[in-house]
Amino acid sequence: MRRDGGFTLVEIMLVVLIIGALAAMIVPRLSGRSEQARAAVARADIQTNIATALKMYELDNGMFPTTAQGLQALREKSAASPVPRNWQGPYLEKDPVDPWGNPYVYVSPGTHRADYDLYSKGKDANSSDGYITNW
Repeated sequence: MRRDGGFTLVEIMLVVLIIGALAAMIVPRLSGRSEQARAAVARADIQTNIATALKMYELDNGMFPTTAQGLQALREKSAASPVPRNWQGPYLEKDPVDPWGNPYVYVSPGTHRADYDLYSKGKDANSSDGYITNW
C-alpha cells in the first residue's frame, strides 16, 4: 500500500499540545512587561529626549520655557511673555505625551530642582506613587 505524505490526527494533536505547553510557560513571564516598557519609555523621555530639547531651547533663548508656555514652546514659538528671542525649533518632533496618552507635567522654575520639574503621572494619575520624575 502506498501512503500519502499527510499528517495523522495524532501528530497534529501532539503539535497543538506542545505549542499550548510552550505558551503556558511563556505568557505568564511576559505579562506585566508592557507596563515596565511604558515606564522605561517615560523615563527616557523625561531624562533624555525632552531634557535635551529643553537644554537646546535654553541655549538658544537664554532661559527655559515658563510654566505658562509649557512644553508646547518646544514645538512652536510661544507668543506668551517672555517671548523667546532666538527660537530655532521645533525642538521636539511630536507632542510631549507620556506612553499612557497624558501630557507630561512641566513646571519652571521647579520646586524640586532650580531649573524645572518634569514628570509623568504614570498609569494611575490619581496616585503620586507611580510618578516618573526628573528629580
